[in-house]
Amino acid sequence: MSLLGTEYGEAWTYESIVGALPGIELSEPQAVAFQFVLFEVLILLFAWVYDLWNAALAGTAAVAVAVVGSVAMLRLGAGTRSLELPETYRRVLFGSSIEVVLAVLAFIALVTHLFVFDPQQAAAAGRPALLDQLFGPQPPVVVVYLMLLVLWDLCYRIGTSWWTAVVALWRSYRYRFDDKTVGALRRLDATNVGFAVAQLLLVPFLLDDPVLLFAVGGHVVAVTVVSTAALVTLREA
Repeated sequence: MSLLGTEYGEAWTYESIVGALPGIELSEPQAVAFQFVLFEVLILLFAWVYDLWNAALAGTAAVAVAVVGSVAMLRLGAGTRSLELPETYRRVLFGSSIEVVLAVLAFIALVTHLFVFDPQQAAAAGRPALLDQLFGPQPPVVVVYLMLLVLWDLCYRIGTSWWTAVVALWRSYRYRFDDKTVGALRRLDATNVGFAVAQLLLVPFLLDDPVLLFAVGGHVVAVTVVSTAALVTLREA
């Protein structure tokens, strides 16, 4: 499937950007593979140059979750557009760009935690902050830049997952569908649950940070519960 045919207002922002790259037409596997290879090569390169192999492991986990999120987004987008669904539902899901707003809020909260809250708490407890544990007291600028880029990628996909779950629950309450459409929508809701569960890959790296552990765990539980509720409450016309 090519991403070139996606239209603004009928696709995730991620799909629209990839589909709008001049002179480039990427299929779904190519777009996902490019994302993984680009980030992973940079992570391994910087780990080798700056001897940050512990950070590389955490970075690889974050990239892996982001890639799973990309696959989920592409399948959710294509699957939704392939169905005869109410225009209002499609407009709310894609055209509102609420997933970007949620991603920005999550990213700002994460940056505030990493650079302000966690260092303050670490100093009070006499322990190294999370960033110090990963990169040392003087982290290379280029490494921090890459970290923030990966984290934004991750926050965007997490924001999209949450918005998809909320809109799906509203859809199931508001509309009724034929048997074939109900089955397809249930598979899409299950895809979103799958991405939420994949985020548990981050948990081993957050065990010493209860705030981030609670945030990730809470998001996984919330998306799973809401998406499952949307799935089981779908009604046939």
